[in-house]
Amino acid sequence: MDSKLVLLLVYVVMSLIGLFIMGEDKKRAKKHQYRISERTLWLVALFGGAIGTTAGMQIYRHKTKHLAFQIGFPFLAGVELILLIKAWW
Repeated sequence: MDSKLVLLLVYVVMSLIGLFIMGEDKKRAKKHQYRISERTLWLVALFGGAIGTTAGMQIYRHKTKHLAFQIGFPFLAGVELILLIKAWW
């Protein structure tokens, strides 16, 4: 399999995971259950899931009051998008 395709697949899978865990953490927060750690959210974002975590933050209105998430997730998403585009050139 082509390395560019593998990279794209990693970004897509990690973004889907990021979207899922943001929704799951919001659901747990509403039910006052055990939460997904912020460290886990950041690690998923750092390893290719920033687009999904950013989307999840907006869709689920989760972590939107935390400045680090407001700035960090979109910034990482931009960096990851630029890296992905550069890999395809």
